Amino acid sequence: MINKVLFILLLTSVIGLASCTTQESRQNNTSFTKVDSLTETYLILQDSLLHAWNVMMWDEQEKTKAMHGLIHLMHQQEGFDDEQLITLEQRLDQLDRIRFTQKSLTNTYVIEEYDFASNSLVSEILSLAEADPEFIKSGNAQRLLDKVKMADQRVEEYRNQYDQAAASFNRFIKKNDRYLHEIDKEYTGEPKALFRIEY
Repeated sequence: MINKVLFILLLTSVIGLASCTTQESRQNNTSFTKVDSLTETYLILQDSLLHAWNVMMWDEQEKTKAMHGLIHLMHQQEGFDDEQLITLEQRLDQLDRIRFTQKSLTNTYVIEEYDFASNSLVSEILSLAEADPEFIKSGNAQRLLDKVKMADQRVEEYRNQYDQAAASFNRFIKKNDRYLHEIDKEYTGEPKALFRIEY
């Protein structure tokens, strides 16, 4: 009888121990799966953000190159004021230096200054080029004119795409902040600045 009682107690202890081990194992697996899943999402969001930024910056640089190209072509053609073209070239060089970065997006004045300078240059260079009917007959000139116009029309679209990627990233880090120090040793908790203000 005593042996039977001891056997039942021993069996109960073994089952209880096995149950605790299984629960602990499940908790560990669950924890690992969550962090693993968050890491994957975090990396995807970072890639989307970087891609949206690079596409936008590449297009801005291509627009500037096309404007440089137009000025270069006008220098080679009679009828244009060389001093005026030199001034436009200098302003274009300045535009490259004042172009916003991901950090400077937090300052709306930086964006306003860049946009004012860029819009003025686009307007002046296109007006100057299109005022000469002979100049715009050139295939090269027309190609560069189209390139500037198309890039200028894409500004809002690319900024919206970046803002969408940044907003998704910001929502994710706000929700999962306590896990992200474990996922990314360089994580600061700082949200990404957007072109538009979120209310």
